[in-house]
Amino acid sequence: MTLSLPPRAHLGRSALVLAGSVALVASGSFAANAAPTYDSSTNNSSKKLRTAVTVEKVVGHLTALDAIAEANGNTRASGTEGYSASVDYVVGKLTAAGYSPTVQPFTFPFFAELSPAVLEQTTPDDVTYGPDDVATMTYSGAGTAVGSIEAVDTTGTASATGTSGCEAADFAGFTAGSIALVQRGSCTFAVKAANAEAAGASAVIIFNTGVGANTGAVAGTLGAPDLVGIPVVGASFAAGTGLIGDDVTGRVVVDTISENRETYNVIAETAGGDPDNVVMVGAHLDSVLAGPGINDNGTGSAGILAVAEGMSKVKTANKVRFAWWGAEEEGLLGAEHYVGDLVAKGELDSVGLYLNFDMIGSPNFGRFVYDGDNSAFPVGPGAAEGPAGSGQIEQDFHDYFASVGLASGETAFSGRSDYGPFIAEGIPAGGLFTGAEGIKTPEQAVLFGGVAGAPYDACYHAACDDTNNLSIQALDQLSDAIAHLTVTYAMSTADVNGAGAPVKGKGPKDRFEGNPLGGGTESGGGLHPEHDHDHEVADR
Repeated sequence: MTLSLPPRAHLGRSALVLAGSVALVASGSFAANAAPTYDSSTNNSSKKLRTAVTVEKVVGHLTALDAIAEANGNTRASGTEGYSASVDYVVGKLTAAGYSPTVQPFTFPFFAELSPAVLEQTTPDDVTYGPDDVATMTYSGAGTAVGSIEAVDTTGTASATGTSGCEAADFAGFTAGSIALVQRGSCTFAVKAANAEAAGASAVIIFNTGVGANTGAVAGTLGAPDLVGIPVVGASFAAGTGLIGDDVTGRVVVDTISENRETYNVIAETAGGDPDNVVMVGAHLDSVLAGPGINDNGTGSAGILAVAEGMSKVKTANKVRFAWWGAEEEGLLGAEHYVGDLVAKGELDSVGLYLNFDMIGSPNFGRFVYDGDNSAFPVGPGAAEGPAGSGQIEQDFHDYFASVGLASGETAFSGRSDYGPFIAEGIPAGGLFTGAEGIKTPEQAVLFGGVAGAPYDACYHAACDDTNNLSIQALDQLSDAIAHLTVTYAMSTADVNGAGAPVKGKGPKDRFEGNPLGGGTESGGGLHPEHDHDHEVADR
């Protein structure tokens, strides 16, 4: 399919033809070209909505989001003007479609490193440390510190259990204005840095333990803005031990913004439908600071926006609520805030299920469905337990793809995207994903087309994640799947949560039994580490 796009959004030939669909997979995996089993009214609604949700509309929204990023420093990260403009765009489109959207504000910890950290020894030798030896601590204060470097309760011996800087008493005799040098050990980085600041340190260097693989520059977090106001950097074990000695002086420079900022969720719902059995459909609207975030996650946002526009006049049995989340890239904060608010108001029980769409246009894509029944990825590290009903959502996505002759695989129900806060509260959930920095396997290339041995998205979390970084084919196929399942559940969720009347004519058929090929990681195993927002807080 050829689309006319602005120059920056021109899709190269490779992006258009990279991923071809495969109608059949290994024997017994699914029933290819199976006829949909939904009753005529639901099936007709699905056909009409899929016809309305054209890939041109989805790409049109993506082109607009890309232009917003380009006008705002090439980013749409929460807390930036690019994100605010993205919110305004979504609200405008929803309003034009007849919705009355609400914008839900919340405060979150914003952090940006404006330039790399500088660590230098000035006496007795001149040494400048490179990026392998120094890293800015997340939520570090900004500034330049020059002066003596004083080791605090450490001799530089390799140890994973040291208490350097963990007690205020460690700084007895510390010279105010000096740079504190402490070693990673048994308390948090924030505690070490706060104790140093209280003792009058002008900056803090926290070097690694030197035990096992813990020798490189410490990349950690102080936990939140405003806990420490002075520059704090992590250093390698070699750099730290090299700075221990008499009359050592140095220089530390940190260039950051660390503060609490306001950001927003956007919520819109259909006028009709049962308000006690709400079908929620969500995607995060924010990008990372490093780029415009057109695949991650402009695609999910644009896809559900096109579906919302198409459903604005559809009469539904259940209320459908669309959500665009803020600050997902900071740790699922928008969805967490929303779910927490529902819990506080006693309104969570009104949510019947949640569908999540985080990256649906990866250039080297796979069609991956969240493994809601944990059949491919048992509960354990990297796989959260799917609440009752999640397996049915998974099945319904697989059945839809089978009905149109497309192969589908599975990705772990990890809880590391915006469905996480919902499943933590027992809400059935599911969704789709086309892959991030993980590597496509040869088996997946047979199923989905594309290039084996290459990332699903080579521009993941990078400046090049613009409209050149898309598969039109994936967008077309997955936006249709979103439309189909959204309108299906708008009519009935009986099979998922037992609410409402069952869909007429839906009966037994050949069922998807699980695709062992998985998807989403470098090994092809299906985990979703690219949305792992855990940060190292404890110094251990």
